[in-house]
Amino acid sequence: MGHEVEKAALERGHIIVGRYDSETDWNKVQMPECDVVIDFSTPENAPIIVNHCFDLNIPVVSGTTGWNELLPIYRERAVKQKKSFLYASNFSIGVNIVFAINKKLASLIGNQSNYSARIEEIHHIHKKDAPSGTAINLAQGILNNCNKYDGWLPERQEDNKITINSLRIGEIPGTHTVTWTSEIDTIELKHTAHNRSGFAIGAILAAEWLQGRNGSFSMEDVVN
Repeated sequence: MGHEVEKAALERGHIIVGRYDSETDWNKVQMPECDVVIDFSTPENAPIIVNHCFDLNIPVVSGTTGWNELLPIYRERAVKQKKSFLYASNFSIGVNIVFAINKKLASLIGNQSNYSARIEEIHHIHKKDAPSGTAINLAQGILNNCNKYDGWLPERQEDNKITINSLRIGEIPGTHTVTWTSEIDTIELKHTAHNRSGFAIGAILAAEWLQGRNGSFSMEDVVN
């Protein structure tokens, strides 16, 4: 993703002033003039990077998934201290359109007791977190818009939980499917990424949009 983000940034006329791959790099660097940091790292490093940017008053866009339990802390700090922070589990414009459709579908089908929902996500074998942040976001969209479920579970089915199945295959960039099934039919909402460029372009658009704004934001704010 780092290479894809750099390529997309250069194509849109931006200048890359630094590339940092470890905490050691961050500790060594004297930050040059910089408009934004874009983070696609690991769940362990993302909080360190975001904190570093906050301390230096540099806007930060993060697409690292797998650290959801800590996100509220950084979102709150961004709001209280007027930092610039934008987090998204997926920067693809197409995926964010699917997020909106998913919420609408959940609200329409929520009163239909004969339908049950499940989510499947497929990614490349190098992805460390499972379920994906996008799958969790889809599950949360269902939870917030229908009363049928009170949570989600990975790889296990319970009547009041949404099941999320995760597969790691080859070099697949990302496929997400929400399925509502009844005895008479199946409704399927699916997004398939053909490559990583859509994520990278979305991250650059988010970085451009964040300029001059303080607080905590999401890709939904950018799309809207």
